[in-house]
Amino acid sequence: MTSTSPQPPGAPAWQDRETLRFLLEDCTTWAVVGLSGDTTRTAYQIAAQLQARGKRIVPIHPSAPTVLGEQGYASLVDVPFPIDVVDVFRRSEAAGQFADEAVKVGARGVWFQLGVIDLDAFERTTEAGVPMVMDTCPAIEWRRP
Repeated sequence: MTSTSPQPPGAPAWQDRETLRFLLEDCTTWAVVGLSGDTTRTAYQIAAQLQARGKRIVPIHPSAPTVLGEQGYASLVDVPFPIDVVDVFRRSEAAGQFADEAVKVGARGVWFQLGVIDLDAFERTTEAGVPMVMDTCPAIEWRRP
């Protein structure tokens, strides 16, 4: 994906090509909300792909497990270093709070995974100056021309 990729006609604002490019190419530390050690879960598989692409993953889960060799934290506010992207693997009705927390901790972007849409959270987050995408997945976006 390059910054010259045009926005496809009819594409939703929350899948802006430049925002996708920024998050995937310019951001390195990804807090993955909902990441546990369960290798059958999508969050685990995507976190492994993020690592394979050189991203540092930070598991965010109430039990704070160590996952893929990275120390977990119970919440975003517990992470003692800057976060670039907050990647949310939660249902739409529970995801908005993590967008709000991402803004509070100074994250550079928010990513809601495939099937996760919260229009109010998108509005709040982008109005706060934090770029956000929803209803897509890094694995999908990396495959796009």
